[in-house]
Amino acid sequence: MMNYYDHFILPFAIGVTVLFTVILYKWIRWFVRMPQEDRRLVLRGIPTRQTLGAIGEVFMESLLHRRIWRVNPLLGYMHTSLAFGWFLLIAVGWVEASLQLPGEIIPLHAHVFFKFFAPEVDYGITGGLLGNIMDLLLLFVLSGVALAWFKRMRSKALGMQRTTKHVLGDRIALAALWFIFPARLVAESATSGLKHSTTFLTGNLGEWMVNTFGTEAIMHFSVYAWWFYSIVLGIFFVAMPFSRYMHIFTEIPLIFLRRYKVHSYEKAKSFDRFQIEACSRCGICIDPCQLQKDAGITNVQSVYFLRDRRYNRLTQEVAYNCLMCGRCETRCPVGIELNTLRLNSREKFAAMPADNRYAYLSSAADRSSGTSKVGYFAGCMTLLTPKILRAMDAIFKAAGEEVWYADKDGGVCCGRPLKLSGEVEAARRIMDFNRDLFRKHGITTLVTSCPICLKVFREDYHLKGIEVLHHSQYILRLIQQGRICVEHGHNSFTYHDPCELGRGSGIYEEPREVISQIGSLLEVDENRENALCCGSSLANIAINDAQQNRISQALAHELADTGADTVVTACPLCKKAIARNASQEVKDLSEVVAEALGQ
Repeated sequence: MMNYYDHFILPFAIGVTVLFTVILYKWIRWFVRMPQEDRRLVLRGIPTRQTLGAIGEVFMESLLHRRIWRVNPLLGYMHTSLAFGWFLLIAVGWVEASLQLPGEIIPLHAHVFFKFFAPEVDYGITGGLLGNIMDLLLLFVLSGVALAWFKRMRSKALGMQRTTKHVLGDRIALAALWFIFPARLVAESATSGLKHSTTFLTGNLGEWMVNTFGTEAIMHFSVYAWWFYSIVLGIFFVAMPFSRYMHIFTEIPLIFLRRYKVHSYEKAKSFDRFQIEACSRCGICIDPCQLQKDAGITNVQSVYFLRDRRYNRLTQEVAYNCLMCGRCETRCPVGIELNTLRLNSREKFAAMPADNRYAYLSSAADRSSGTSKVGYFAGCMTLLTPKILRAMDAIFKAAGEEVWYADKDGGVCCGRPLKLSGEVEAARRIMDFNRDLFRKHGITTLVTSCPICLKVFREDYHLKGIEVLHHSQYILRLIQQGRICVEHGHNSFTYHDPCELGRGSGIYEEPREVISQIGSLLEVDENRENALCCGSSLANIAINDAQQNRISQALAHELADTGADTVVTACPLCKKAIARNASQEVKDLSEVVAEALGQ
């Protein structure tokens, strides 16, 4: 039986041992610490078709990186060549070694260092074909490495305005990764040249090396080349589980867990680790961030938030300095629940226990008015924007709708601002108060003008038996049912998608359908899931007014570029923010409808 050992394999062997030991330890630890109900979801999901779906997603996203191709084809090619190319080198290399090397059991390193341990192999037709395929795959991966080098210098050519700022451990792993495949090329070429291989890449390069430097020099050089290749492999494997490259072995179980309906919660759980360490720090989330683009804040983006949380060095500044608008989450190629992770990281920074400040809720007065199965919850920001409240009154009156007003004369906040600040228990107390209020008055339909309220009502209040509608949905229903009539005029409108209404609640079309009944709609370049944030998000309590205003100015300029007569939005907070810098008139959807009501 052939001896497949040489001292130079030791760095590789040590690296592989460390890599898989740490990975298995992490996986087992995270899974064991997951809530029992999540483990049940996993066990129930394994024998279902969701497992097949997960396998397909692993192939499409972890190897082919389909989502990254959508960002930029060159960037997609770079990631695919490194991931899928390396996978094919391993798979085809195993086939090559199994067919060409004698022996009952071929160790792992013999596949990796095949050309060292099989210098005298009779390639023949099969061997020659496999050898050339391996050369082609190596060239494929090397092209990705070249693009990665190029991206660090000219990221804009690959569709990225900025690349990620890495920590020292990431830089070590990255440097090792960049050298692995050039080192393999040189080592394999040196040996191929000495043995007169005829493969198109390593064979021809090896012949050139021997002809240029001489056989004896290449014989000595090849030893160092194989040692260097093994060393950089070993360094990368040891660094991988402690660097951003842990994502390679974390994204795969994350895909399966998501398929089994496991998610992160408002309180941090062990499953969060799968999401946090699945981040490759590719930097795709940086460009969509308006804090970076418009406010000049470059150290709090999701990629840095996840990095700092992973290494247990998260600061209050990074945790809170986020609009939580969702633009980065829609671009994340791994599909990480960035807003949820950001939210549940804030709880430890919450200032005071809820008991000290919200005991008054137990004796708070019911200040609601009216009697109806249809309830209207204006929300704090709507109450601070009285034109919206008056417009809704006019719409209710025109429709002949009797309405129960939850907070027209003052009331209790919906609780979402507190939740966004990390004060989850205080938010729960407020939610309990409002939920009891809704039940007490027996409403079956709850309408709100505030997307912030809408999102928390739908996601956290568990209002079984109560339909929750944003006023854009309710108004469209009234129009479709013929309960109100609006007159179509000659005015042109552009519509701004509020973050919590669009990306947060998936409501894009209803406001547009209402506007189309009144006038012409001119779309901004970045709309729907790509819409810009107004900058006044309640989720960010670290940003200052000047920075907020710069974000608002950028949005106002884009809206002005449409040439529309009027800017329409469907959020009282957005209306106030846009109006600070808009050159056009800014109105809420309800105001536009109220003005267009027919007789």
